[in-house]
This record gives sequence, C-alpha cells and structure tokens, in this order.
Amino acid sequence: MAEINPPRAAEAAPANASKDDLALVETLRKGYDALMAEMGKSIVGQRDVLDQILIAMFCRGHALMVGVPGLAKTLMVRTLAQILDLSFNRVQFTPDLMPSDIVGTEVVEEDRATGQRSFRFVKGPVFANMILADEINRTPPKTQAALLEAMEEHRVTAGGETYPLPAPFFVLATQNPIEQEGTYPLPEAQLDRFMFEIRILYPSKAEEVEIVRQTTALRDTKLEPVMTSAQVLEVQRVVRKIPVGEAVLQYAVNLACASRPQGEDAPDFIKEWVRYGAGPRASQFLILGAKARAAIRGNFAVSVGDVKAVAPVVLRHRIVTNFHAESEGITSDEIVRRLIEHVKAG
Repeated sequence: MAEINPPRAAEAAPANASKDDLALVETLRKGYDALMAEMGKSIVGQRDVLDQILIAMFCRGHALMVGVPGLAKTLMVRTLAQILDLSFNRVQFTPDLMPSDIVGTEVVEEDRATGQRSFRFVKGPVFANMILADEINRTPPKTQAALLEAMEEHRVTAGGETYPLPAPFFVLATQNPIEQEGTYPLPEAQLDRFMFEIRILYPSKAEEVEIVRQTTALRDTKLEPVMTSAQVLEVQRVVRKIPVGEAVLQYAVNLACASRPQGEDAPDFIKEWVRYGAGPRASQFLILGAKARAAIRGNFAVSVGDVKAVAPVVLRHRIVTNFHAESEGITSDEIVRRLIEHVKAG
C-alpha cells in the first residue's frame, strides 16, 4: 500500500492562493508534526495508521479499524483524544447492547414538591468528541444502525427532541478479522458510511521489542495537549479550502467509476471479479482525503499522487467481490492495486 505521508516534496501553490491560506496550511503542517511527535511518546510505530486516523478526522470523516487484538487500537484513540484535549468515550459492543445504551434514554422524574412527573433525557456515551466503538460487529444491526445514524446526522433524536452531538465528532470503530463466531457483519450500505477502512498489521520485530520494553517497566508518560477542539474545527475548515485541479478531480472520479462492473470504463478484471463497485461517496472521500494529505505535508495543491495514496483505505471496503474472486483468492486490496495501475491520470 502506498505510504500515506512520505517525505515532503515542494509543490507549487496555485497562483490564486492568498498569504492567509498558505499560512493556515503551514500552521496545519506544524500542528501535524507536533501531533505525531506527541503520539510517539505512547505509540511505537504504526505511523501509517496514525496518519490515516488523523486524515479521516481532519476531513470530518469516521474510520473503521480492522486488526487482531493487542495492537493498541484503544490506546491510539485515547492518546489522540488526550493530546487534542477532546472528550473520549469507549463503548464495548456486545450482543445484548441496546441503542439506548449508546445514544441515551428518557427517564421519569418526579418533583417532590408538586408530585408532577416529567421525562428527562439522559445522554449516552455517544455524546463525546471521540467515540471508540470497540468490536462494532458484535452487536445486532439495530444497535449498529443507531450509532451510524449519529455518525451521519451528528445528532440524536429522542422523545421528539433533537440533541446535537459535540463538535468535532469522530467515531473510530474496530473489528476483529479472525473471530467471526457470534458477530453481525456490517452491511455494505453501512460500511459505506466510514471514510476509511484502516488495516492494522503486526509491528516489526524491532518495534515489538520497544513495545515490550516500555510496557513492562515502571514508566510515567506525560502527554501535553497540542490542539484544542476549536483548532481541530479550524483544521477541518482549512482542509476543505484546499483547491483541486480539474485533472485531479477527474482522476478520482475515473478511479471510482472504473471499480463498477456495470460501467463502460470497467476493465476486464473488474467485470470478472467484482459484484458491486464504489459509489459516489468514494469519489468525494478520495478528494477530501487527498486534500488533507496535501495539507499535512504543507502543500496548497492536491496531486494525483495524493489521490493514489488514500485510494486503498477509501476503496477497499467499498468493493464487493464475487464468487470468482473468492475462489481465486483475490482480495479487494489486490483489485484496488490493479485499479490504480490501470487508471491513468489525464
């Protein structure tokens, strides 16, 4: 997979870029570097994963993390919330979890003076800036849908009243890829709500040695906040201001369209191995992710390389393979790799 944040290369800013815009991007780049440095105090390695999480957050998106237990998924999110000075809640998804356990519920209260009863809404754990939905596929579809509605609308409705969720609002859901017994896989339509599907791999041997050294000794790591919630919201605004050239925009759309076996531009391997391709959300997230990637590298211009770099995490969970692909051991990651090779930039 292409590295999300390789060494920076100077790229010319558009002629219409103002000094204020360029200053904002430079501030974002410095903020990103400070974030990564502070995260490094608690997290060993996993730089690509951290990049992808930050890019999704800066785009106002949500991310699905897939990895075996013990790869520091919870620690990553808790650490990030701490250095961004954001509120954080972790929800352990289980088969008996109800929607009200996540979004909240109405309780009856009685006024002791008058004896009158009234309903009061008690907010659930979803009312936080960052939510870790741990093992989201372990809960039934009804409860999954309750969280996904909050992700899409950034609000909760109960008893005819609407309660806005705090801003910024970011959901990081996790799935265990090796244990499928007693799980409720997310439907494709719900998977499409996640901007990225992030795969967490085992650390290298050298990284694992450092992990063991740090976690088995008496160690007090003090993390300092790097950004505030207001600054995160400003970063999200700056990312959307990054301009995109017509050629880059067309490339992102061509990439998504080429993944659809019913389309005119679909290559033969897509028609052979793919049942359903990526929808328009993929095109939107390819451009948004490319904007954020350019910005954290200090560039006020988006390149085709930025789109290619985020394509695997945007497309892998949006491409549904058919029986032929499964019988031949062809994964969606392999299909995305071939797509990137096949679709040429204009």
